[in-house]
Amino acid sequence: MVQLFYGTFLTEGVREGKPFCNNETFGQYPLQVNGYRNLDECLEGAMVEGDIELLPSDHSVKYGQERWFTKLPPVLTFELSRFEFNQSLGQPEKIHNKLEFPQIIYMDRYMYKSKELIRSKRECIRKLKEEIKVLQQKLERYVKYGSGPARFPLPDMLKYVIEFASTKTVSESSTSQRDARMTLPLSSAHCPVSDLASKESTSKESSSQDVEGAVSSPEDSPPKSEAMNKPLASSRSSVEMPAQPAPRTVTDEEINSVKACLRRWRSEAEQDIQDLKNCIASTTQTIEQMYCDPLLRQVPYRLHAVLVHEGQANAGHYWAYIYNQPRQVWLKYNDISVTESSWEELERDSYGGLRNVSAYCLMYINDQLPHFNAEVAPSESDQMLGEVDALSVELKHYIQEDNWRFEQEVEEWEEEQSCKIPQMESSTSSASQDFSPSPEPSASASHGVRCLASEHAVIVKEQTAQAIANSAHAYERSGVEAALSELKEAEPRKPMPPETNLAEHSEQAPQAKDAESAAPPSSEASEVEIPSVGRILVRSDAGGYDEEVMLSPAMQGVILAIAKARQTFDRDGSEAGLIKAFHEEYSRLYQLAKETPTSHSDPRLQHVLVYFFQNEAPKRVVERTLLEQFADKNLSYDERSISIMKVAQAKLKEIGPDDMNMEEYKKWHEDYSLFRKVSVYLLTGLELYQKGKYQEALSYLVYAYQSNAALLMKGPRRGVKESVIALYRRKCLLELNAKAASLFETNDDHSVSEGINVMNELIIPCIHLIINNDISKDDLHAIEIMRNHWCSYLGQDIAENLQLCLGEFLPRLLDPSAEIIVLKEPPTIRPNSPYDLCSRFAAVMESIQGVSTVTVK
Repeated sequence: MVQLFYGTFLTEGVREGKPFCNNETFGQYPLQVNGYRNLDECLEGAMVEGDIELLPSDHSVKYGQERWFTKLPPVLTFELSRFEFNQSLGQPEKIHNKLEFPQIIYMDRYMYKSKELIRSKRECIRKLKEEIKVLQQKLERYVKYGSGPARFPLPDMLKYVIEFASTKTVSESSTSQRDARMTLPLSSAHCPVSDLASKESTSKESSSQDVEGAVSSPEDSPPKSEAMNKPLASSRSSVEMPAQPAPRTVTDEEINSVKACLRRWRSEAEQDIQDLKNCIASTTQTIEQMYCDPLLRQVPYRLHAVLVHEGQANAGHYWAYIYNQPRQVWLKYNDISVTESSWEELERDSYGGLRNVSAYCLMYINDQLPHFNAEVAPSESDQMLGEVDALSVELKHYIQEDNWRFEQEVEEWEEEQSCKIPQMESSTSSASQDFSPSPEPSASASHGVRCLASEHAVIVKEQTAQAIANSAHAYERSGVEAALSELKEAEPRKPMPPETNLAEHSEQAPQAKDAESAAPPSSEASEVEIPSVGRILVRSDAGGYDEEVMLSPAMQGVILAIAKARQTFDRDGSEAGLIKAFHEEYSRLYQLAKETPTSHSDPRLQHVLVYFFQNEAPKRVVERTLLEQFADKNLSYDERSISIMKVAQAKLKEIGPDDMNMEEYKKWHEDYSLFRKVSVYLLTGLELYQKGKYQEALSYLVYAYQSNAALLMKGPRRGVKESVIALYRRKCLLELNAKAASLFETNDDHSVSEGINVMNELIIPCIHLIINNDISKDDLHAIEIMRNHWCSYLGQDIAENLQLCLGEFLPRLLDPSAEIIVLKEPPTIRPNSPYDLCSRFAAVMESIQGVSTVTVK
């Protein structure tokens, strides 16, 4: 542990005029964030403190120190200090400043072995920064020119003077009447001047009384009170004033001379400004490239993990990004969810500056160590692939099949565990979860990558615990061997790559007589009533029979198709019977997909293939999914169905891994699983809304809307109708907002706290989610209603404690840009068979259009 994470550094400098030197060990190296733009600046600030005189000529320097790494660990951890104590508020605050960090950082410039070179470069940088400061001061004299309080760029001021000089005066060649008006004041203004000598020979009194306003010296000017009473004969009327500022009397020669000078000066000023800017840019670039010396790129460290915090100093949420070197991809670890991410998403969540989310810890690994370098060391997956490639074709196929079966066992175990959790009504605790748009359509639905084809082929296999119950009955009936054979018979098959035509493998499939001979002999049978099918005979030893599965719409269709293929089966055998039944069911589901849905029914909930047909899934995906329906073990109710089932199972085994794109196949089934989950979320939310449980209902409706939005991005028929979810989400928000406001107005501590919790944990996160997505007019109107309601308290005389509470959450209500919301684990739901889900959908849709409360048995 010590060798992996701990290193040493040397501290040397001057304290109180005395030099000192210390060796220290570090694990997580602390870095201050405030005031820095990137990680290198943080490190530079942490390594150099104060001013250090390399060759001190006096004793003015009292303190200064430098730190140099003497040994770096393989894993280098930087602790970013993003919290500080606010003395005025008396509480800690988070620093949200933006801080950039690279994927590869070179640590040579901070190593003790590079001390002399780095010191010289730091001195160069110091001088270059002083040059930049001088250049910026010169530049500022140009861009803020003038001696008064208001200053402007010098080129702009010269441009305005040129415009003034170029402005033409009003033409004097007008009508004679206008000439006469303009001449009169001019002559009256010049007459006194011509008589100035004669007037000055008289006394100063007569000069002061001259109503013509003769020119005189300042001391001979009349008093201001007398001048105010004189008629202003020389003033011009508003008609005679120029329309815009312009020179009055100027010759063309003067104008051309002034304009030429001004243009030249303006060009010179602009050139000076550009030269200064170029000098500053060039010097800045020199500083930035100062450490790009090849000698300082010998110790590279590659970013491996980033720890992120979202929230404030007293609360928040944590997650991590970790680089998966074998796969060359970033992974996001958010609670129990692990998803693929990107560098762009990591930057957005980690740099800070935009929202209250930022990195607080960076982990770099030495890129020169072979066992840490993905480019040097072969990945584990590459090693396995190389070993598999060396095997024979038979062994490769065996390994692939064994891997598929192992994955299936894991998936069924997980599903069995989820089925053991009893369905619980959502409690108020579920309302306290944070919400946010998930980057993936269904991050938690990703049991996800479990092969959902099997789930949808049987549809009701969601409760695999039935297999255990069947084994227990077999054990009680016939002992250990029967129980083991029951488990072997009930073993589900992992979906294998598909086929496009059942007839393609007809010559390789088991013959009808083989399948019939494999079937156990007839035994005592009993009649069972199946809805939409009628009465069928079921053998008493049909251990695979599951009444709940047989009642599902999917299985009813398969049974009915087998019944219609009876004559073909009896005449041509089990394989021909399978082909006949396959085409019967295919045609039925295709026609069902073409029917127009009503307000009380959605055919997509009845069968996965209806969903596939309506969304134009690839033909191979459709055919393989239907074939798995006929291979289901629950068809073991008579000899004919058992024979057809065994033929279908044999055909599935014959499909090779290269016959189709299995990723595409899985993706389609994952989408249908998410569609069913959205439907359950929606129905659960509507049921809770009908019962007045708005907090619980809102949680389900929010999850339904977010997951459904991911589906609708792929096509309009991929998800449910968005407007229904949005409508009842708004209704829940308005109801909860009214409830929170009423609790707030009571001024009871417990009630006020409850109301504020509803706002902080439910309403505000939900509003932020709505605003961050494409918001509709109805949603915007509802949000404005809620905001206006709370803003109305600002103008009221309310208690001081209420004012304090209002001041804490009102900014969050009004400004959603400062937060990011993260969806956590969705509420617990019980998987529904298609039969139950269709009935539940019909009951809920009927109830919301009427007045009755939803009751689904």
